[in-house]
Amino acid sequence: MNLILMGLPGAGKGTQAEKIVEQYGIPHISTGDMFRAAIKGQTELGVKAKSFMDAGELVPDEVTIGIVRERLSEDDCKDGFLLDGFPRTVAQAEALEQLLESMERKIDYVLNVTVPEQLLMDRLTGRRVSPTSGKTYHVIFNPPKVEGICDVDGKELIQRDDDKPETVKKRLEVNQKQAKPLVDFYSEKGYLRDINGDQDIDKVFEDIDQLLKGLHA
Repeated sequence: MNLILMGLPGAGKGTQAEKIVEQYGIPHISTGDMFRAAIKGQTELGVKAKSFMDAGELVPDEVTIGIVRERLSEDDCKDGFLLDGFPRTVAQAEALEQLLESMERKIDYVLNVTVPEQLLMDRLTGRRVSPTSGKTYHVIFNPPKVEGICDVDGKELIQRDDDKPETVKKRLEVNQKQAKPLVDFYSEKGYLRDINGDQDIDKVFEDIDQLLKGLHA
């Protein structure tokens, strides 16, 4: 099964990716991991990608697609893959379509984990951290024993700047704007499946599992 995973920050994508990989034995391929592996292996495309990254520039699509091709050609992808963080644009999605066609493969589903914006705000702004021990808490989902105090070192917990409401709201808006053309593209193709992420983690996976079992039926 060839899958793409989408979802805004805080939607719980990472957790679901782990569960899909465990259940179906396909590799979880994130853009970051792919780049790191190509750079570490000093492949021709990895070296190219590094030169752009070192210059603080975006890696061009043709280099990114080349790295994706290399990764999808590896043995562990022969029974399928779970792409995460790629494609990010319609141009990349179109290039991926052509790439898969040349490999005589196709996308089965694009799983889009959806969560109401207010809940995403609550999830993302609720993080608190101890400045000394580095231990992370969440005011709703994983609170410390004493409110605002670290269990480990007794220090007052802080909220990082990137977890503050105005920063989180901006981040969600940027991500939403970026995701919409892709959602429309895959919806028109008939690949898109919205997954309700506003439920218990296991229930979210149950819905995904139910859908994926249909591919084996």
